[in-house]
Amino acid sequence: MRIALDAMGGDDAPQVNVDGVIEALKAHPNMEVFLVGDQDALEPLLNKAGYSGERLHVVPSEGFVGMEEKPADALRKKPGCSIAVCWRLLAEKKVDAVVSAGNTGGVVAFGLRTRLFLKGIKRPGIAVVLPTSKGPCLLMDVGANPGARPEHLVQYAVMGGVFAQEVLGIETPRVGLMNIGSEDGKGTDLVRETHQLLLGSAMSSSYIGNVEGRGLYHGEADVVICEGFVGNVVLKVSEGMASMMMQTLAREVCGALEEAQRPKAAAAFGAAAKKFEYNEVGGAPLLGIDGICMIAHGSSDARSIRNALRTALELHERQVNSKIVEQWMALEEAAADS
Repeated sequence: MRIALDAMGGDDAPQVNVDGVIEALKAHPNMEVFLVGDQDALEPLLNKAGYSGERLHVVPSEGFVGMEEKPADALRKKPGCSIAVCWRLLAEKKVDAVVSAGNTGGVVAFGLRTRLFLKGIKRPGIAVVLPTSKGPCLLMDVGANPGARPEHLVQYAVMGGVFAQEVLGIETPRVGLMNIGSEDGKGTDLVRETHQLLLGSAMSSSYIGNVEGRGLYHGEADVVICEGFVGNVVLKVSEGMASMMMQTLAREVCGALEEAQRPKAAAAFGAAAKKFEYNEVGGAPLLGIDGICMIAHGSSDARSIRNALRTALELHERQVNSKIVEQWMALEEAAADS
């Protein structure tokens, strides 16, 4: 599999990207990476690391999208930046996937401009895997499409269901719609219309209805769909709450223990905290793209980059995209026949 990695994306680029890709290539012999970025900055890092493998290529680019930069400005002013070159390689079929820890809005904006959408898919969305009391749950969309329409959310349900089956190993995923209440008639026009579309579709058997925010972490559904604004708020609140709670609990519990017991307790809290860390999974896929795109966290370390590359490889090997198209076409055919 060939992957374009945005070497200039992320808070600690390009060092962590170089370290991460070298680790990934050592672990996955069937992976080939095109490291896109400033050649003068990358080659000394590769030389210092002593890596000269044939499966790693440096592709020069001009500039990068800053973490605080407006995507619209970057689209106009930086046609040759690192993430633009990555998407160009995907559009030209020179790579199978794009991975970046850069500005999320920039990654999505340059990707949408290519119009590389799967057959029938009108708007891609970002999906994240969250831990719950009953196992993993996929939340989609968390920021790619703040102005979603009902048909977009129905497509998220299809894409999220396929991801849950193929990557999370859930045989029959339960799909829920994020809402302010579980009753029919709750929520905005967007949510109410989406609810009715799902109830009347061939997905009705797997659709469990509205899910309130508190139900997300109780594992009421395996896939929860929402528009990008709501999803992004849920994700950021979750990250902040998890960090605050783990730090508070560790401080209180360790402070109440005898000194000899504190290191063991601290290690236990550290292990529990890893369940909430983004670098364990590497990033979030932008589902709906004709190809694969993994968006890693801006604070990614080498382990996160390595895992993002691994997840891209897994999506490719499990043929997630072809299965999304197959299920969406089947849904449309069922709707046409009804």
